[in-house]
Amino acid sequence: MRKIIFLVFLIIAHSSFCQIKIKYGNNQVAGKYYNIRGINMYTEQYGSGKPLLLIHGNGGSIKDMGSIIPFFSQKYKVIAVDGRAHGKSVDLGDSLSFEMMADDFAALLQQMHVDSAYVIGWSDGGIVALVLAMRNSNKVIKLASTGANLWPDSTALIPSLWKDEKKHFDALKSKIFTDSKEKNDWKIFMLDWLQPNISLTALNKIVCPSLIISGDNDAINLEHTIKIYQNIPKANLWVLPNSGHATLWEHTDEFNKKVNEFFESPFVNPTPFKF
Repeated sequence: MRKIIFLVFLIIAHSSFCQIKIKYGNNQVAGKYYNIRGINMYTEQYGSGKPLLLIHGNGGSIKDMGSIIPFFSQKYKVIAVDGRAHGKSVDLGDSLSFEMMADDFAALLQQMHVDSAYVIGWSDGGIVALVLAMRNSNKVIKLASTGANLWPDSTALIPSLWKDEKKHFDALKSKIFTDSKEKNDWKIFMLDWLQPNISLTALNKIVCPSLIISGDNDAINLEHTIKIYQNIPKANLWVLPNSGHATLWEHTDEFNKKVNEFFESPFVNPTPFKF
């Protein structure tokens, strides 16, 4: 009996060790660049099956999606990407928008000969997922968007976050940046300070089934997330209890299971939400 237990332990330990060895976001075996709309976009691919596009948040990279890649790569062909001006996808331009980034992902799928994909987006990535589905509805089979907002003020963000961002903006708005990294960091910050600017009615363009996710202590006001859910024709809402903004980190197993079930099951319209 002890021997069996020990063997099981070795199998589990080996599996965990193999996952730890994978440096998501810096994996030379899985990594590949694509020339997309004037930039070299860095990607990593894992697993096989139906394509699943992962989109990280502001200032992040592929490694931020590392908590969910092992699970989904057992079922899907996971396409993890460093968005424009993030990670290894260097962008020397002076402008950045969610529409620009969404069009990048559409072009990437086309260049990879992927007709359509499932999409998971977190934070800014959740916004990009929504915009991608609005602008390229044929490219998205189903999407899961967690921690997204439609506009950048304190009616969408929790007041403390908005105040922190305002303090950062006020402190640096007059600075002339000469260092390339500082320029890029400021460009990424300004993306969230000035954007997105999406109307509720624009969400009607999203025709794919959509799972709109929030933590009950998210950085996005819950009322705002509910508005997103209510204005997408085929949407489900999932609010994770005891969770902040990083739903996919804080509740990885539950997140993986719920999103996978949503992707695999026929869409069912929920009972209308009532306050």
